Amino acid sequence: MTKPLSDVTPNSWEFLRDAMIKPTGFREYDARWKYPDEINLPGMTALGLGLGTQMRRHGLKPVIAVGNDYRDYSLAIKNALVIGLMQAGIQVKDIGPCITPMAYFSSFHLDVPGVAMVTASHNPNGWTGVKMGFAMPLTHGPDEMAELKDIVLNGKGEPAEGGAYEFVPGVWDAYMDDLVGDFKMSRKLKVVCATGNGTASAYGPALFERIGVEVVPSHNTLDYTFPHYNPNPEAMEMLHDMADTVKASGADFALGFDGDGDRCGVVDDEGEEIFADKVGVIMARDLVKLYPGSTFVADVKSTGLFASDPELIAAGAKADYWKTGHSHMKRRVHELGALAGFEKSGHYFMAGEVGRGYDDGMRVAVEICKLMDRNPDMKMSDLRKALPQTFSTPTMSPYCADTEKYDVLDRIVARIVKHAEDGGTFAGRDIATVVTVNGARVILDNGSWGLVRASSNTPNLVVVCESSDSDAEMRAIFKEIDGFIRTEDAVGDYDQTI
Repeated sequence: MTKPLSDVTPNSWEFLRDAMIKPTGFREYDARWKYPDEINLPGMTALGLGLGTQMRRHGLKPVIAVGNDYRDYSLAIKNALVIGLMQAGIQVKDIGPCITPMAYFSSFHLDVPGVAMVTASHNPNGWTGVKMGFAMPLTHGPDEMAELKDIVLNGKGEPAEGGAYEFVPGVWDAYMDDLVGDFKMSRKLKVVCATGNGTASAYGPALFERIGVEVVPSHNTLDYTFPHYNPNPEAMEMLHDMADTVKASGADFALGFDGDGDRCGVVDDEGEEIFADKVGVIMARDLVKLYPGSTFVADVKSTGLFASDPELIAAGAKADYWKTGHSHMKRRVHELGALAGFEKSGHYFMAGEVGRGYDDGMRVAVEICKLMDRNPDMKMSDLRKALPQTFSTPTMSPYCADTEKYDVLDRIVARIVKHAEDGGTFAGRDIATVVTVNGARVILDNGSWGLVRASSNTPNLVVVCESSDSDAEMRAIFKEIDGFIRTEDAVGDYDQTI
């Protein structure tokens, strides 16, 4: 295998012949590129050969399940990946177009060690990538991604005999059976199902109807041009649209799913957007009654309530804050034997008695409906209002190039740590500690906090702030964090702000 080129001119002979892969597409826990600017189809074949070689190096049975999301270019990209996998001697089980959690499920259903899901996730059109793993529910983390990057970019892929291809029908039905079992709602629920015309459109409405929920459709027609908005339930555009639909329809709440169905966003009956970390606290409060003493993992972007909520403390719940990123979180939940993990981005990892440990927006939808069934006298807004009040920003992402963001972040973190060590204050308060497990989470003496970290999958930094005191303090914390960020000329504008 020859080394892929990092740049090939489009609309050229070489572009159709030679593998082109931008190194920046190999990220902490999956691979993502702009297509065809940063990877071409021969490059995707080279990735398949590298992934198959990696499987063989790990001594695994050479069988892998592959799927693709609903984008107009995803099938071509998957087919190019499949050619490379077969070249490496891997037997490919193609489960067709699907959401990412169905691909994860197929590893259990088909009893295969490997999964490769071609998806741009929640990124807008023009992006593609692969989420992959060899030991479900775990997926590639930094070590596995670094190994794969070395194999692919240095031309170390090794062809082998035995490659084969098979299209496997029926996984959709098995996956839906696994999600629902024999559960049926005993209370009436009317739910807005928002899918932004993405892949989850083929799943969400059918799932709700099966468990006896009345569906209020919201952009549920598959359309890979995304005519209304890019399906991303962390974006205020989608959440506001969900809220408008709740108010117009009188629904009990809205659930929204991202482009590959592994994330879920929630809007309550009053049209209030409940960020996913707060939904996690609501779910943890309910689950700990069924499973006392459970451990819950939250990512560093999440609310401090997992550790400070009196109801969770009284029930003996244990909180663990960990690195943001679906692979990091899956691994941590697995290592600790946690009942669930929650990310502010809307990835939920239901494990133990309530799931298989991977992130699945559809599984979360079922569990939220079960939660409402167990609390028949409560509205979603009641559950929200029962939480201790905090004031949180949305996730805000200022631009910073992939080639610069980690160095930029290191300098910002160093300045923040020195500021704290020198006895500096933050938003007029003393700094209790600075957690640097993933960027810098500055925790104040009243439990309020602000975070800056590097995005693992886009050219951005990430900022989140929360105050336990007031909206004004939340804004003051953001101003402090942004002040440190603005010392770096390489950081650009925010995608959204407060």
